[in-house]
Amino acid sequence: MLKGQLEIEVNKCHNLYSLIIPKDNILRQINDLVDFTFVYDELMMNYSLSMGRGAIDPIMLFKYLLLKVIYELSDEDVVERTLYDMSFKYFLNLAPEETNLIDPSTLTKFRKLRLKDMNLLDILINKTVEIAIKEGILKSKAIIVDATHTKSRYNQKSAQEELLERAKNLRKTLYCVKPEIKEELPTKVTTGIIEDILEYCRLLVDSINAKPELAANPTVKTKLNYLTEAVNDDLENLKLSKDKDAKIGHKTEDSSFFGYKSHIAMTEERLITAAVITTGEKSDGKELITLIEKSQEAGIDVKEVIGDTAYSEKKNLEYAKKNEIALISKLNPVISQGNRKKEDEFEFNKDAGLFVCPSGHMALRKAKQGKKNLGQNQVITYYFDVEKCKNCDKRNGCYKEGSKTKTYSISIKSDIHKEHIEFEKSEYFKKRAKERYMIEAKNSELKYQHGYDVATSSGLIGMQMQGALSIFIVNLKRIIKLKT
Repeated sequence: MLKGQLEIEVNKCHNLYSLIIPKDNILRQINDLVDFTFVYDELMMNYSLSMGRGAIDPIMLFKYLLLKVIYELSDEDVVERTLYDMSFKYFLNLAPEETNLIDPSTLTKFRKLRLKDMNLLDILINKTVEIAIKEGILKSKAIIVDATHTKSRYNQKSAQEELLERAKNLRKTLYCVKPEIKEELPTKVTTGIIEDILEYCRLLVDSINAKPELAANPTVKTKLNYLTEAVNDDLENLKLSKDKDAKIGHKTEDSSFFGYKSHIAMTEERLITAAVITTGEKSDGKELITLIEKSQEAGIDVKEVIGDTAYSEKKNLEYAKKNEIALISKLNPVISQGNRKKEDEFEFNKDAGLFVCPSGHMALRKAKQGKKNLGQNQVITYYFDVEKCKNCDKRNGCYKEGSKTKTYSISIKSDIHKEHIEFEKSEYFKKRAKERYMIEAKNSELKYQHGYDVATSSGLIGMQMQGALSIFIVNLKRIIKLKT
């Protein structure tokens, strides 16, 4: 139940914090920039106003999640650091002497119960765009689009393998700190049964927690929290043996990843204006129209889109022409589906240069067929592994029983492609295409400064929440930098 949380109390220690928290501290800058009361408006539907116990302030819980993203901390560690870090207490609107903090498990419940059924990704991106427009720093009418991949937390390992790996790393750290501890730890499990492994991990955690001098060791504590959070926070997903939502995507013709894709639109001021998070096998180009429309809903007047060859498929070219948007995307004839009626069944992977079937299988090779004069009547045929097709659950209507090959052909010729070829020759196109590099840096920032390279939890919903919080922080940092 929400009581007095509907009105934010001014921190009585504000003057003290003003003295001890530097003006250039990132948490102070975020606090000064953002009015977090929007959290109440968005979460109101998930709370009762009259029944139940008084709820913990949702703004404080939301800020805890932001702290986890900014500093890459576990639930346990972010609460512990709040005990002694004055900037954390300032950010959370707590008094300096406050020691009665939340239980770390509260953050798990907040994520799963209060943030459910919310379009958190759009809400947070739109909020940052609103702030940027208000501050007068967002003026671009062009968006740069790209997709970046995030590996699954479990990376195709079974739950048993993942838990045993974490337990092994924890034991190694313990042996370095206190070699004689080996005889006091629970016996390693050998059955391979998930229930036995979970019980072994719990015993291992309990045995360390029973020794405060060990549990307090920083190196031990990090590994301990990592194992504990995996068991407690992702128990349901662990029992499924793997991340059921993660899919195999292709980075190049001969390399792949297991996880998710984040399709991103960014302005020339390097502010993300829209994002769509999908499973790893999805095509980049299919999300372009959604990214444009989400950016427009956020308040961007989109007149130009800059992207790589993945975005130059026929449907996107037609949409851009209809809406008077300049699409700066180099044309690759094989991206177009030509006149096929079911053009959404197979998707083109621009990194590998091959098509992927609806079941996620990539073509083995391709061959061009037909006349060679100016590409008329030519088609490109893609050849798939027929053995996979024979056993595919989507083979009906796709694979003819008894066939020795499975191919997919597309037409090269298209009038709209001819128009785009002429556009590519212009100096304007060549100049604007050079701006695409900026989004690569943004993807790198997400991955290597905010842990976006690997998912922090299992499932598409968890990935979308991670994306929402990470992009929110990245955008706020960018706004702060542009203001100074």
